[in-house]
Amino acid sequence: MARDFHQRFAASRDAFSEASEALGLDVASLCFEEDERLDRTEFTQPAILTAEIAMMRALEAEFGLRPAYFGGHSLGEYTALCAAGVISLSSAVRLVRRRGALMQDAVPLGTGAMVAVIAEGVADRDLAGDLADLEVDVANRNSATQVVLSGERTAIERAQSRLPQIFGDTPFEAIALNVSAPFHSRMMRPIEAPFRAALEEIAGTLHPERATVVTSNLAGGFHRADVSSLIDGLTRQLSGTVDWIANMRALTEAATEIYEVGPGRPLRGFFKSTGREVTAIISVSSAERGLAA
Repeated sequence: MARDFHQRFAASRDAFSEASEALGLDVASLCFEEDERLDRTEFTQPAILTAEIAMMRALEAEFGLRPAYFGGHSLGEYTALCAAGVISLSSAVRLVRRRGALMQDAVPLGTGAMVAVIAEGVADRDLAGDLADLEVDVANRNSATQVVLSGERTAIERAQSRLPQIFGDTPFEAIALNVSAPFHSRMMRPIEAPFRAALEEIAGTLHPERATVVTSNLAGGFHRADVSSLIDGLTRQLSGTVDWIANMRALTEAATEIYEVGPGRPLRGFFKSTGREVTAIISVSSAERGLAA
């Protein structure tokens, strides 16, 4: 993740160094070498955030990218807030490490599950209502044709068995996701209080006035310039639905060009479903192509 940026640009190396100092571990080694800790979300989350900010800083310093609006999906919301200057990189990596540890400890491994449901117009269906008697929640509204269900494993299995009845003649596909916990479900509610406490500890270092150009996964539109609202939104995002459809709407209405920056390009397809093309920057070579003068 971002190895080529680390090799080429001082701005990227500085980002990795800053994150490593904040966490007390070598984040570059974590990202670039085979490391079993990456199977644990406590380490995955700060590693991804660091890689994305390292790439972003190089794009700004070396390619002149000057973004005006920011958005990110789930963990990506923290990268977006960091890129916008709402939270420092040091604070962000410590915070998401805490977030990952809490998420992992909230539910014993193997007791939760998530499944992507893909069908024409699925986002307009009331799946939450159809499955109201099960411990299942709509975790993500990713696009008009994809939502993700999350919850207790046996409840998710029962939900999947009910989908043919729900969709009737409408073709659909259900894909089990390889996750370590049922993210963005009611099973994350017990960790909201300790995570809120972690956010409140750093409240004085946040710059909420800059958050008005960052989309909120929970609210759908842009964050308000209010620290209490910011903390509440990030806290409730743990168990709430990521309304990425609304986030995309807010970003496409505000921006003339959209760039996806990170070691992968999972969001480009969602934007494409709205009719907007996205330039994905996943490597130095793609940056050279996508940001050529």
